[in-house]
Amino acid sequence: MQTAMIRLPLFCAITLFVLPAAGAAQDNPYAAFQDRDIRALAPAEIQGLLEGAGLGMALTAELNGVPGPLHVLEEAEGLDLTPEQLAATEALFERMREQAGELGRQIVEAEEHLERRFRHRHLDRETLFRLTDEIGRLRGELRAVHLDAHLDMLPILTDEQVERYQELRGYGDPDAMHHGHDHHGHPPHR
Repeated sequence: MQTAMIRLPLFCAITLFVLPAAGAAQDNPYAAFQDRDIRALAPAEIQGLLEGAGLGMALTAELNGVPGPLHVLEEAEGLDLTPEQLAATEALFERMREQAGELGRQIVEAEEHLERRFRHRHLDRETLFRLTDEIGRLRGELRAVHLDAHLDMLPILTDEQVERYQELRGYGDPDAMHHGHDHHGHPPHR
């Protein structure tokens, strides 16, 4: 009982010092972002944009049974790609990465420009909308490049390889993903 009475004031004292510090960090979840060159972009996102990485932009294709070239290359052995399929997939991946990297560079530059304008308080509404429209257009184009590469992957693979891809990636029943359509989006022939 006496030990409990000693612990209670000690607990209260610790709580008084710890909670305000924890609360301050919770009150400002963006505080750590102030040290970034471009505060709206994490360093890993900048790197991914510059390298032409997918950054989840093609998930709508990937998770609907339309493989992408990077993951096809990663699963090449399990898919038993022919030398021709492998060469076509590598070429598709390189083309996608080049296009995506160039768009990523443009996005980073546009974000830097917006960042500088805000930092120096040199921004009016018209410029704000022009810059954000440009960033949105570039991001949309970048996403289309990644999704288009998934579409371009379909003619390279056989139906069986597309199904095997789904299994290798752990997506479950490929037929359930298509909801009664083949991997080209057409209803099955009966």
